[in-house]
Amino acid sequence: MNKNISLINTIDKPLKIGVLGSTKGTSMQPIIDAIKYNNLHAEIVVVISNKENSGILEKAYKQNINIKYISPHNSDGKKKHNIDFDAEVTNILRLQQVQLVLMIGYMRIVSKEFCEEWKYRCLNVHPSLLPEFAKGMDLDVHSSVIQSGKTVTGCTIHFVTEELDGGPILYQEKCEVKDNDTPESLKKRVQTLEGKAFIWAIENYSNYCNSK
Repeated sequence: MNKNISLINTIDKPLKIGVLGSTKGTSMQPIIDAIKYNNLHAEIVVVISNKENSGILEKAYKQNINIKYISPHNSDGKKKHNIDFDAEVTNILRLQQVQLVLMIGYMRIVSKEFCEEWKYRCLNVHPSLLPEFAKGMDLDVHSSVIQSGKTVTGCTIHFVTEELDGGPILYQEKCEVKDNDTPESLKKRVQTLEGKAFIWAIENYSNYCNSK
């Protein structure tokens, strides 16, 4: 366990969460709702995206959550090095005093330096029951699940490490794979589990850390 880890504090302040996302951010809404109705002792203090017009930024903006867009390109149009982009992300997270980072539809592979900085403080959701169908993305994962003949799938909340989809698993939610499922219908069913899984992970984060 990283000795610099920021655990849920002992003076009953809400856990400060930073969210990284690139897509619609569907799984963020249940977290927002749980916080809003005092069912989750946490606060989303910033949402960061590498996509300027992403749905996740729009959702956060409508909820008066601080949003930040980081361009993947420099002013000269050249693509930023991964380590430089991640350093910008880390700087924003630090300024907001983020204790726990959530990756929700974040379509970037983070650098070794980012993984080290946020070791045991960054969670990702993967749309399968890891280690099954690791390293796949979005509909490709659900398509692979269907083609494999699996009757059960789900989502996994895991800590982010250098090994893609290989970090310690914190929690999994399961659902049935139906005979008439398409990748799209299965994705929709799995997505309904992701917010619930994140909420469980946030609630139990400190217990996990204290056990290490």
